[in-house]
Amino acid sequence: MVQKKSPSVPKRQIDFRHSTQFVPILEHLHCSLLVSTYAAGKLACISASDGQLHLQFSNFQQAMGVTSPVMADGQPADRIAVGGPNLIWFLSDAGPMAQHVEHAGTYDKAFLARESFVTGNISIHEMSWGTDGELWVINTLFSCLCTLHEDFAFVPQWKPDFISDLEPQDRCHLNGMAMLDGRPKYVSMLGTGNQPRSWKEHKANGGVIMEVESQQVIAKNLCMPHSPRLYQDKLYALDSGRGRLITIDPLSGQVTTVAQYPGYGRGLAFAGQFAIIGMSRARETSVFGGVPICEKPDEMRCGVVLVDLKSGQCVAYLEFVSGVEELFDVQVVPHSKRPVVCGPYPKEDGQSSVWVIPRHDQVSALNQSPARRGVTRRPPQSQRD
Repeated sequence: MVQKKSPSVPKRQIDFRHSTQFVPILEHLHCSLLVSTYAAGKLACISASDGQLHLQFSNFQQAMGVTSPVMADGQPADRIAVGGPNLIWFLSDAGPMAQHVEHAGTYDKAFLARESFVTGNISIHEMSWGTDGELWVINTLFSCLCTLHEDFAFVPQWKPDFISDLEPQDRCHLNGMAMLDGRPKYVSMLGTGNQPRSWKEHKANGGVIMEVESQQVIAKNLCMPHSPRLYQDKLYALDSGRGRLITIDPLSGQVTTVAQYPGYGRGLAFAGQFAIIGMSRARETSVFGGVPICEKPDEMRCGVVLVDLKSGQCVAYLEFVSGVEELFDVQVVPHSKRPVVCGPYPKEDGQSSVWVIPRHDQVSALNQSPARRGVTRRPPQSQRD
């Protein structure tokens, strides 16, 4: 085990430790990780190179859902999105310019904060890129899946049939989605009630996984489930309140335990033969009271655990010892040994500002460029008349 203090993070000291296998596995996978934490208000970039672990933090107010840097068709995305309490930040992939971010030559990928979209406080949870770069958002407060349009806070696209109308009441705590062919295929929720925050009454066994198109519940009696994912033709999810990674047979509804881990799971990604799970400590009794995993609070950990899908064993971990109590989302940055996030608050992050300016010969072409990806724009006035 290796234990370290994080690089200087303004106003917060974050201490962490990791198992001896964490760095070698991350290097073997040729990938890095993005991990969000809303209580600490940060996006962590975790990477490994030359036998060393690198951990960089960027300040984002109550960072929650983070998109993968990979599009629905498997191609690299030109940006990532980070959800917050009132808005969504979009960070562009700087491409070759990553080599010039301070300190020059250190990074092989850079995500630069470029714009934000104001949704109002809709309790954004998970987000995913859909077909043609459209951004799908879990709108937990309004119990729906939504997309974005510049004229509106959000555009509701789907809700469970048992939700009678769209109200800011967090009725079922819709929280996660599995994508297939660029659209949400399955969603997770903590309950199936139609009253404000009614999910809290049955949180110990009221969680379900639902197929979006058919509205069919394919798995029930789960304890606060999160993060459904399709990977290698299997449907995975986190049965968070029981601290386990599960697979679900969509036809029979059979739930199989893949692995147990010592924390409240939220955030699930995959690389090679490994599942990468975000773990949190229980935050407050009012939310977690009566949940099985909280019966042994001293055993709960906050960090990232790697599960070997072949053996079901937890083979490596990164644990936050102090300064971070919960994680929200986890994403893999493939083919990158040392990415960096240049967020919206460089001064607070101890970074230099980064300006990307077009060449003179690019300006004319940019004036004719299409709308930004992820947000639907209204057509020009000439096309609406």
